[in-house]
Amino acid sequence: MAKGTTPRGTTTHRPATKPREKPQQIADELRRLIIRGELDEGDSLGHEPDLIERFGVSRPSLREALRILEAEGLISVIRGVRGGVVVHRPDQRQTARTAALVLQSRNVPLADVFEARTIIEPAAVRLLSLGRNRRACAKRLRTLISEEAAAIDDPETFGEANAHFHEELVEMAGNQTLTIVTEMLNEVVARAVTIVSQTDLGGESAATRRRGIRSQERLADLIESGDADAAESHWRTHMGVVGRVMLGQRAQTVVDLLDHF
Repeated sequence: MAKGTTPRGTTTHRPATKPREKPQQIADELRRLIIRGELDEGDSLGHEPDLIERFGVSRPSLREALRILEAEGLISVIRGVRGGVVVHRPDQRQTARTAALVLQSRNVPLADVFEARTIIEPAAVRLLSLGRNRRACAKRLRTLISEEAAAIDDPETFGEANAHFHEELVEMAGNQTLTIVTEMLNEVVARAVTIVSQTDLGGESAATRRRGIRSQERLADLIESGDADAAESHWRTHMGVVGRVMLGQRAQTVVDLLDHF
């Protein structure tokens, strides 16, 4: 008999899939409703007795299901007479925190996160520069730049505006997967930028932010002109410089950021 064959007439049985426990089944059902949009941000699922009756389970099984969803950031359990189970839509902050935990467990340097952005964003810039809507994109980028300029002396607000600029830069390129990855990375980076800015001398860090804004303005001009090579090259250089300036001698690991989520 040839290796890997079975006798004629016999049947190869695969091991049966282990059935999911009741709490997992409940969590699966509620998760599907949230992801499909049938349950929206702020919707109430009711109180524990309502859910116990709805699913026909014991209180311990229900509470385990709720713990699963709460750990995923998809619900909040509010105690008290006016409380209940409240739905949350998935967002980049929760995704970023989960990613930060994974990066922490692998002891990944913050510089690694900056490097990932340096790979993604220049590619998005090339797509924008070659696109038919490049003038509209450049106009939108200038609006975002003006929002950063208005927050130049407020490191925390500037960090949020800066993250918004980077997110929309990639989002306008039209690839949803890259957009989600960028949102996650920027949530981590925005906090790093804020922490570093707060530890530097105010005038020095404000000057650094102004130089960054001038570079962004140059990028908008290059995108509008349709010069994809120059725009991509400029932004790759910009991202490399930003990483070095923001990190300096502080090549922190992501673990240092967790308290700031």
